[in-house]
Amino acid sequence: MSRAEQFEELRPLLFSIAYRLLGSVGEAEDAVQETWLRWDASGVEPTSVRSYLSAIVTRVSLDVLRSARVRREAYPGPWFPEPLLEDPYQEPERAAELADSLSTAALLLLERLSPLERAVFVLRDVFGFDFDEVAAAVGRSEAACRQLASRARRHMHEGRPRFEVDRREREELAGRFFDAVRAGDVDSLRELLAADVQMVADGGGKGPLWGKGMFVGVDHVARLVAATAPSLTAVGVALDECEINGQPGAIVRGPDGSVVVSMVLDIADGRVQAIRSVTNPDKLAHLGPLADGRTLLREAMEARRSR
Repeated sequence: MSRAEQFEELRPLLFSIAYRLLGSVGEAEDAVQETWLRWDASGVEPTSVRSYLSAIVTRVSLDVLRSARVRREAYPGPWFPEPLLEDPYQEPERAAELADSLSTAALLLLERLSPLERAVFVLRDVFGFDFDEVAAAVGRSEAACRQLASRARRHMHEGRPRFEVDRREREELAGRFFDAVRAGDVDSLRELLAADVQMVADGGGKGPLWGKGMFVGVDHVARLVAATAPSLTAVGVALDECEINGQPGAIVRGPDGSVVVSMVLDIADGRVQAIRSVTNPDKLAHLGPLADGRTLLREAMEARRSR
């Protein structure tokens, strides 16, 4: 097998590592490409290509992550990872860890870790690398990596999100939620939302937001959604239900199918606990052509007032 063929075989794994470290589809793809360039230029023939390339993509991602953390401190409003519709890497024996680590809630928890803690946790706990491989990737001793992993696990466990265990029940509830959204059915929405539900949007100062982009409480969220959704439908906006970051969600599309916003649900205890939306066009470009969200929202509000 040629070097290029070996790399392509491992590309899904490398992207999945980089995405969990960076929370950005574009930056993860760039990190994978940089990994190829470094390996191609090195002439190295490693004993384990998987370990070698995973170490390179981790180091590249760590460099990006350290600068990204500074940018995120100045980010306007809530920051969410870029929506990922499908994880290219599948490993049946680690399916649960892979799915849990991909959720928006889990990625937000990873944001609280130091870059090294994040890298060690992702390599060890998510992808199952041995500690000698982890140590080589992050440039620390095995003992230090064990300590980093222990601290990271503790932080992740303390804030670990709860999701509906039964996938079928989760999808059924999500379907009922989106049906209620389309109908503007405030009573049904109240039945499906948790009492302290949060609706939060990442607009990055560029995408359309309602108010300040965050609403809390079943009555507040139900009324807002029920009042707004039918107006958007009236101007041709549609909900395209799909899985986003391993959780139930939808892509909101304009009349021509262009992307307006992504929406992902956290579901636990038979209720929607959180609704997280990304309206920042910079984070949606990889999903397809973009709509002018501000114009559509304005048209929807005008349609609502004229009824």
